[in-house]
Amino acid sequence: MRFILYAAALLLLHFLLTVSFCLAIRTTVGGDGLGFRFPEAPYYRNGVECPVSSGDRNLVQVAMTLDFEYLRGSIAAVHSVVRHASCPENIFFHFIAAEFDPASPRVLSKLVRSTFPSLNFRIYIFREDTVINLISSSIRQALENPLNYARNYLGDMLDLQVDRVIYLDSDLVLVDDILKLWNTTLTNSRVIGAPEYCHANFTKYFTAGFWSDPVISRVFRSRKPCYFNTGVMVMDLVRWREGNYRKRIENWMEIQRKKKIYELGSLPPYLLVFAGNVEGIDHRWNQHGLGGDNIRGSCRSLHPGPVSLLHWSGKGKPWVRLDGGSPCPLDHIWESYDLYKGNLIKHQSFPSAFANFFEYPSYLF
Repeated sequence: MRFILYAAALLLLHFLLTVSFCLAIRTTVGGDGLGFRFPEAPYYRNGVECPVSSGDRNLVQVAMTLDFEYLRGSIAAVHSVVRHASCPENIFFHFIAAEFDPASPRVLSKLVRSTFPSLNFRIYIFREDTVINLISSSIRQALENPLNYARNYLGDMLDLQVDRVIYLDSDLVLVDDILKLWNTTLTNSRVIGAPEYCHANFTKYFTAGFWSDPVISRVFRSRKPCYFNTGVMVMDLVRWREGNYRKRIENWMEIQRKKKIYELGSLPPYLLVFAGNVEGIDHRWNQHGLGGDNIRGSCRSLHPGPVSLLHWSGKGKPWVRLDGGSPCPLDHIWESYDLYKGNLIKHQSFPSAFANFFEYPSYLF
């Protein structure tokens, strides 16, 4: 009898260890294979006043990049968009994923679907060799990531029936209804709309070599250029495609490879092509610079005026500062949209399994 009980105890130990091990694996992987854990977001439904979407009609089209490094920021940004939208079910997200990112498009798709089960979205693969040979060194290595240049290719990647899109960076959150931004009218055949900052020192975005070159600096002669941030843009893709603006941007990137005319990665080509011909949008739609500058990433406060969108452009990212225990005051606003629940690798359940097991022999014997 004692032998039978001992054998049963061994079988019980084997069962407990097997179950614990399997549960530990399931918890660690979590279905996404990324080591991240995002619980399912609340289900945000359309209001009664929302039109019924038919195909692409009545849809707000939003384009964002999606990669392993900024995944937490992207999820928070999406959460903020649907949370404040009057018609969240009428929003369609176009996610651009890098071809060789540690998180494959399939894994990213599964994660987005598990976090936002009702979200309308599609994931596109961005081939990095499309732009890799055009990228030059920048003031900060992160600005050299090929995915930063994916916005240049939205007109080629998105279906032709998508004639208009809002481009959003991954390090921002909305605190207002995105439909208001979508309703921006691009007048006088303008291709993009964005908040402009005409009091900024525009000359600092280009090198002395650029301004001293009598040929290339002539590009601004017939315009009154103003700085704008490319992290929030309303884009007319019909005009973009017709004007071949992707090629115009690439032409400046080719000049940059031969002559060092700027330092700031993917932004200056947009200034060269569009500055002075941008549909000005209220500053409330891009309270940018909250990540500090590109060197220190220090804390910054909001610009004066109302706020609809907070943007942590610059070196400092809110999730990094929060995890490091040194957040800036405004980082706590971002935190309210953060769905991240920590690394999936939890304390193993083996100790409790052993404890439960060892209770049985003392009881049986």
